[in-house]
Amino acid sequence: MKVTIERSALAKALGHVQSVVERRNTIPILSNVLLRAEGGALTLTATDLDIRVALSVSAVVSGDGQTTVPALALHKIVKMLPADARIILSLVQDESRLKIDAGRYEGSLAVLPAGDFPALRAEDKTPLNFVIPAADLARLFGKARFAMSQEETRYYLNGVYLHPYTEGGAKLIRAAATDGHRLARLNALLPAGADRMTGVIVPRKAVNNLCGLLKGERGDVAVSVFSDGKVRFGFGAGHLTSKLIDGSFPDYERCIPKSNPRTLRVDTDELVPAVKRLSMSASDRTRSINLALGADRLRLTVNDHEAGSALEELSVDYSGDPIEIGFNARYLHEVAAQIEGPVMTMRLSDPASPAVIADENDTSALYVLMPLRV
Repeated sequence: MKVTIERSALAKALGHVQSVVERRNTIPILSNVLLRAEGGALTLTATDLDIRVALSVSAVVSGDGQTTVPALALHKIVKMLPADARIILSLVQDESRLKIDAGRYEGSLAVLPAGDFPALRAEDKTPLNFVIPAADLARLFGKARFAMSQEETRYYLNGVYLHPYTEGGAKLIRAAATDGHRLARLNALLPAGADRMTGVIVPRKAVNNLCGLLKGERGDVAVSVFSDGKVRFGFGAGHLTSKLIDGSFPDYERCIPKSNPRTLRVDTDELVPAVKRLSMSASDRTRSINLALGADRLRLTVNDHEAGSALEELSVDYSGDPIEIGFNARYLHEVAAQIEGPVMTMRLSDPASPAVIADENDTSALYVLMPLRV
């Protein structure tokens, strides 16, 4: 095997595939990336047995072949080479090491046989297939993932729930995520063929990796849902295959208040940095921020006997009765950071009820935030 490749292309591909590799591994081959040189391309594949990512990069292939090398080590070496370097990867004669040449740099890494790399188990031959614009899928996952749970006891919340949905005659594909404290719900137009999909829960690690892979992708993503509990996302020159979470996602619609009478409209560019500033004075234990609403005025305060105190006042659009409500500062900041338009709308009922948050420029996105005790 011998291949010549641009440093920038290899670094980008390695950055994606090595993120799948677990840092602490009891199975040595799972710390490695599979390199396959063939037909004018170098294909890099990594897996943790639950997720598998493969990316193909254009290269000059002087000799076909394949091997595996430590993913993290190769990534670190490539990142530290000059930006304009051309890298030559070649197996030495006894195939025990991969030689790395780049200008004045010369090094090598130990390899493990490509035959030891886990093969992809056979999937059913007739999966449910549909195609969705990469921008739509990236938006659905990217704006919902902050609300995914990290509690392993409620494993069915450790991902994004993707399912078809009909609302007011409109056929949609919907992504939802919640950890019990906040909820994100995003809609996009339903792709042809997706109406037959049973709702699936795509796990957190797959969602995060896919968001990175789809960044800047302008084409379509081919989605295949397999009967053995796996999903495959094919895009550009690569694909990601992941096991699905085997569980039932809760009826999240029941958690969304339907008639919060108080409506606050606030400038997003003012609220986001204000909440971030005040959160610096909240302890890691409570993270509490208080919102006091009066006529066209929002007063944000943090009073923490352990960490400190802070306050900031914003001009807002609000004409309802005065109300005080508390939130987790980090959760409020994460929700507000999803708002792309200039104005965030928050619908409130009382200090003990969830707030419904929306982007006036994007009616297909909705967020719910549970309050804290004031």
